[in-house]
Amino acid sequence: MRIEVKSDILGENNRTAAQMVELFRKKGIFVLNIIGSPGAGKTTLLEKVFKHLDNSLRVAVIEGDLFTEKDAARIKAMGITAIQLNTQGGCHLDAPMIERAWAELTKDRSVPLPELLIIENVGNLVCPAEFNLGEDMKLVILSVAEGADKPLKYPLIFKEAGAVVLSKTDLLPYVDFDYDGAVGDITMLHPGVQIFPLSAKTGEGIEEFCRWLKERAAEKHSIDGSSSHE
Repeated sequence: MRIEVKSDILGENNRTAAQMVELFRKKGIFVLNIIGSPGAGKTTLLEKVFKHLDNSLRVAVIEGDLFTEKDAARIKAMGITAIQLNTQGGCHLDAPMIERAWAELTKDRSVPLPELLIIENVGNLVCPAEFNLGEDMKLVILSVAEGADKPLKYPLIFKEAGAVVLSKTDLLPYVDFDYDGAVGDITMLHPGVQIFPLSAKTGEGIEEFCRWLKERAAEKHSIDGSSSHE
């Protein structure tokens, strides 16, 4: 019975996700689903990235959290459009939530659509891996403070991810983190996956990561993009 219930839930989610994929394709919007544990540095990294982008890319953010609106408030303080989704204890976002958030983001039809939509998922390495939100790519953020064993302990999300950020690299001299071992495990799970070592504190790797984001957004927009609400 539990298998059937899960199948029904995922089936409904995937139907909505497919509709969102088509919508984002028509609009030429690159959608990135960011997944990481609590404290991995997801929101802090976004703040650093948006400061570096300096309005060179139209961006909107959907923030997922259990209860508070603190993360969305931090993003809005930078002048970035953000919508907060509270799951009331749920461990992940789902596609119907993204559909509702998108409707809220785009209700003012005079505002140009974003070129890049970032979804910051609920802090969790397990449940979010199973739910397609209509994104182009999942990106995993793994803090070096979490330990190098996480890729093999939570393999599904590293297999699903199109890119991986190893965050808080400024802490490497102070924590017991097998960097080469972690990279080896990640590439074993997903050969050829893009890996970005980053530090929001020192700025290491931020420029390269921002360049990658702009390239992905430009590629998506060039395929079948439109900046209108039509």
